[in-house]
Amino acid sequence: MSKPIDVTIVGGGMITNDLLLPSIYHLQRTGVVGNINICALNTPPLKALHENPEFAQAFPGQSFTAYPSLDKDPSENFPNLFREVIAGMKPRQAVVVAMPDQFHYDVVMEALNHNQNVLCVKPLVLKYEQDIEIEKLALEKGLFVGVEYHKRFDRRSLIAKRQYGLGHFGEFIMGEAKLVEPYYYRHSNFQNWFTCDKTDPFVYVGCHYVDLVYFITGLKPVEVSVQGIKGKFPNGKEGYMWANGRVRYENGALLSVTDGLGYPDEASGSNEQCLTMFFDGDDKSGFVKHDDQFRGVTHSYLEEGIGAAGSIHNYVNPDFYRLVPWEGKGYKPVGYGFDSVAATINSIYSMENQVDGLPEKDALLNRQEIIREADEKGIIATPANSYINELVVEAARMSILRDGDAVRIIYGENPHVELGHAG
Repeated sequence: MSKPIDVTIVGGGMITNDLLLPSIYHLQRTGVVGNINICALNTPPLKALHENPEFAQAFPGQSFTAYPSLDKDPSENFPNLFREVIAGMKPRQAVVVAMPDQFHYDVVMEALNHNQNVLCVKPLVLKYEQDIEIEKLALEKGLFVGVEYHKRFDRRSLIAKRQYGLGHFGEFIMGEAKLVEPYYYRHSNFQNWFTCDKTDPFVYVGCHYVDLVYFITGLKPVEVSVQGIKGKFPNGKEGYMWANGRVRYENGALLSVTDGLGYPDEASGSNEQCLTMFFDGDDKSGFVKHDDQFRGVTHSYLEEGIGAAGSIHNYVNPDFYRLVPWEGKGYKPVGYGFDSVAATINSIYSMENQVDGLPEKDALLNRQEIIREADEKGIIATPANSYINELVVEAARMSILRDGDAVRIIYGENPHVELGHAG
């Protein structure tokens, strides 16, 4: 019989609550996942997850082991506890990295060095060299690394990718994307890490659409320019609250990307996001238009706080993540957010069970073949097939800290970024 894999989530914040834990709970009750650990800096986020009434309703009888334990002083921090928890895992299980961007590399490498497969929230890391280091080490050890670029699993994205590949649109030539998260993010833990010296809205959420255009078209970005607008968080720290970037591609195409932490909390949607792409064909043109905020469903509730947006009137996105009735107990998660998490966890589960019992040399060769197949397939984002994101992120950080100077991306034997226009 197939063996479930144990999962340790490092990070107990918003994405763990909103997507990762409920997705992994469902995979646990379907037999894919065994034990679940969650490690955080301190106990308050762990208590919030443990006491979430929606989880009790949707996943009756399921829970996780908290590190630190819930009886610890809530003011006490444990910054290196994740290392002990990962070191204590059985080999070849799964570590889910749900930390702020600048901590991804450290946690991913800790997991790989302890022979653990990895699912990491986007972006994987902030430097191309780190991506390549992770790719090489993971392949050498036969460990699967997936990056949670969930827009790849949106059905409309998959349809667009197929139609583009068949030549039904023409050649991508001009586009614009937008992803503005709610204003209340400024009052969350973001104010402790989303500072100008660490990250910005283009890097944090704009990377979704940069990855998506590459996913659909296969075109490589060659130049990036990003400008930001700074503001103060409630705790006085300064961060980029808004960012606008322009990405030039190898065929000369341009993509404008607007991002921010400023969608009104009182508005009907949970955020503002969309993608428009125009294409050139033979004496005609094509286009793709994805309104990712409003998908034709609206609800109006009796009171506030029911829907994802929190307001009485909601633009309901049924496609990303929802809990719905099913044939089993409680409720199950559906949507491309869940599909994305499940794809990597299921791939790890399948790989480890497929090689179970083989001699170590044969098992390693099989694992490496499975990893290369995932790289080539290009549906799950991996270090090998999503590395352009690290180059764009690196270029974007260089640009925004210089108030929008152009930064070109150089490919070839030693891909890197440098100041100046492409071509």
